Amino acid sequence: MTDAPVRIGLAGYGFGGRYFHAPLLASTPDCEFLGVVTTSPERRKQIAGELGRPAYDSLQELARAGAEAVAISTPAATHIPLAQEALRLGLAVVCDKPFALDAASARETTELAERLGVPLTVYQNRRWDSDFLTLRRLVAEGALGTLTRFESRFERFQPEPGPPAAGGGTLLDFGSHLVDQALVLSGPVERVYAEMRSRDGGEGSEVGLDEDVFVALTHRSGARSHLSGSWRQGAPGPRFRATGTTGTYVVDGVDGQEALLVAGASPASEGERWGIEPEQRWGQVLRGDHAEPAPSARGAWDLFYPAFAAALRGTRPLPVDPWDAVTTATVLDAARTSATTGEVVRLP
Repeated sequence: MTDAPVRIGLAGYGFGGRYFHAPLLASTPDCEFLGVVTTSPERRKQIAGELGRPAYDSLQELARAGAEAVAISTPAATHIPLAQEALRLGLAVVCDKPFALDAASARETTELAERLGVPLTVYQNRRWDSDFLTLRRLVAEGALGTLTRFESRFERFQPEPGPPAAGGGTLLDFGSHLVDQALVLSGPVERVYAEMRSRDGGEGSEVGLDEDVFVALTHRSGARSHLSGSWRQGAPGPRFRATGTTGTYVVDGVDGQEALLVAGASPASEGERWGIEPEQRWGQVLRGDHAEPAPSARGAWDLFYPAFAAALRGTRPLPVDPWDAVTTATVLDAARTSATTGEVVRLP
């Protein structure tokens, strides 16, 4: 074992790589950020100008440069091939969501990582959203009683161009986060029902790419999760409405960490201010006519890569168990089946 920073590279420099991974890697003392794997001339210019780090032609070249790990943030359809290639090269993997296009591929890759003895985790950064951490605190404290219904939304009004093809559609893109949070909060799922609308083939659109989804989960605990993802919602609902036997937590808007990163801020530049939500963005706990503010926990995306580095050094578990991502993919497969057949799908 060693205390040296983990030598890590990034594969992909699109929106996710550029804004969700590179600034966090560069801000983590526990990681030595080597550079980015890309063959795009445009991306290489951005990397040189924005990061001052080298670009690599392939995962093999990154490995030869001494990398121990790679974060994969490329189009959804390439995640599994790249993750498997990296694992076979001996590179520990952080794979962006959606981990896989289907549960079988997710399971195959997780089993491969176990056979090879190479660490694999999935970048479920929304587990460290301010609002979700706040909700988990309220549930743990008993402030809502027993949780009975969890309503969660990623809704936007951006009908054109709609969901990016790189994300694989709204069910995979938004749904990966929505389902993961529901599973963390309420545990295993028994039944899945879903509705889904796809692109209509209008100008600039991609036919068949789902842009509006609703997924209803019945958990073994008895709790129910109602999850919505949309790119055509002109009146987005609350981010969360979590109802328990003694109260309901409601919060609007979305966690502010994404906006900070897109604006050029980072944990390194913000220091202790990182992830702090202003009071006007706090949610409330409501009990009929009585409402009280629920102070927001600090958003903590900056904890993911230190946790990953610690896992590679053997001092703590991986930040996200890859089998959790297999379970999420299984639920998403069931949702797709339900949306196609109109029937409730029962899981083993």
